[in-house]
Amino acid sequence: MIKIDSYKYYYNPEDGKYYIRKKKNSPHSLKKLKDKLNKSKDKKDRKDKTRKGNKGNRSGDATNKVNKSHDRANTVNEMNKPHDRANTANEMNKFHDKAETANEMNKLDEKMSKVDQTDHSLYKMSIKNNHKHPIKVSIIMPTYNKYHQTSLSLYGLSKQTFSHAEYEVILIDDASSDNTSDILKEVDVPFKFKYIQMKQNKGRSSVRNIGINHAEGDLLIFLDGEMLAPPSFIENHYKHHMHESNLVVTGAMHYEGVYTFIMPDYNEDQMAHLKELVNNDAEYRRLYENYEQTKQHSNGPCPLVTKEDIDTNRFQRLSFPNRYFLNSGLKHFGERLEGFTLPYIAFLSGNVSVRKAQLKKSGYFDETFVGYGAEDWELGYRLYKNGVQFVLDPSTVAYHQEHGISKRKVKEQWGNHYRFVKKHPNIDVLILSLEWKELPFMHMHQTLVEYNQLEERFPDEYNELKHAFRVMLFRIIEYLNNGQPVTKLYDLPGGSEERIKIHQQFETLRPRGFDYLASSFEQIYYL
Repeated sequence: MIKIDSYKYYYNPEDGKYYIRKKKNSPHSLKKLKDKLNKSKDKKDRKDKTRKGNKGNRSGDATNKVNKSHDRANTVNEMNKPHDRANTANEMNKFHDKAETANEMNKLDEKMSKVDQTDHSLYKMSIKNNHKHPIKVSIIMPTYNKYHQTSLSLYGLSKQTFSHAEYEVILIDDASSDNTSDILKEVDVPFKFKYIQMKQNKGRSSVRNIGINHAEGDLLIFLDGEMLAPPSFIENHYKHHMHESNLVVTGAMHYEGVYTFIMPDYNEDQMAHLKELVNNDAEYRRLYENYEQTKQHSNGPCPLVTKEDIDTNRFQRLSFPNRYFLNSGLKHFGERLEGFTLPYIAFLSGNVSVRKAQLKKSGYFDETFVGYGAEDWELGYRLYKNGVQFVLDPSTVAYHQEHGISKRKVKEQWGNHYRFVKKHPNIDVLILSLEWKELPFMHMHQTLVEYNQLEERFPDEYNELKHAFRVMLFRIIEYLNNGQPVTKLYDLPGGSEERIKIHQQFETLRPRGFDYLASSFEQIYYL
């Protein structure tokens, strides 16, 4: 295609003709060239008129030459007009093509969101959909080697009824060795999405704190990476915090589990449970049977639940309730745990919300807690001591996608529980040691109530028994952490004065109405 603005007209005075010549990097457009040509002609005409007035008859010859030249120029102009129009049309078509291409690129940019990246010494953060709209809710999701479940979790969060422009999801990948890093380029989400990839594994407390530091919302929801959230999940959390600023809201007490994949590391109990659930749906049963026939040829997960199943709630046919905490006594205290002496155990970071301002008062997660367990209870305890109200709401429930259970978890749990009681060696923390004896939380609560009453009613009595009780509760966790047998927690010589006093004091507990305290003391004293 000929570019019009790449050519210019020029006049040759020797033969009186106009010619078209290619320019050398000239910046002038066609219009500017024509304007320049017309100015040159006007100037020449004025000179010719001046010569005519000064030189008499010689002006006639000059005039004829000018007229002839002018005629030739007009002829050239007329011949070039169709060419000009064609070139102009071509240029317009080319511009139109460019505009259409630009529109397509804009659409592509909208579809493939720009990713902003920052590199930190501990991690790299990438942001999709980095808009400037104020964020109200930040969802903080740690994950480690749960690529398949986390992908479905993010899909569930993209279906929320809460305004997509007003919440963000911060996924902190704690140096996974599976395909979790592929999530950034695979997910198509409508919310602001921050993917933080740790350069080395740091543990739950540390990565959650990094998430808190990058959170823009006033309200924080802590959600494990394998939790599948129903559409009203964020909205139901948020509504509690709209009018009260000192709440902790949890859906974890109304735990729901779901098998979205058949994982190769399921234990025997999990496989047996799943085999029962697939009978609720013919297609799930077919997938399970096919897995049974081909599992020797594959070590990877077998998908059961699809995105369409999430849209239609069909996945619930593979779900099941686990009401451990509620069945251990919490259901007796109502939604706000009125009168419950251990409300901080409701701070379960798999599904819990709290205002960021409350964390600034009480402190973030204690990063000395590494591995599984107790780091959330320890933070919940500090929030409880600062007067935060705990709320249990079944409408904030999320579905935990089941996965294999690491054998290291039990060891990590006792280690973190030991850190907890060492940091807060108070009776309302030590009493949780009774969970080892599989006593329900209602029993622990009643024991604590009676212990506090004993302190209040008999401040100068039962000193030996109260001391022994606290020591034994501490030693349960200490022994479990050290791998020792939990026996002889308070071993005294048979005839010692302290032993005699403890026995005398114990004998008066039940007659004075301290039945739960007496029962708890007895179960650990005679181990």
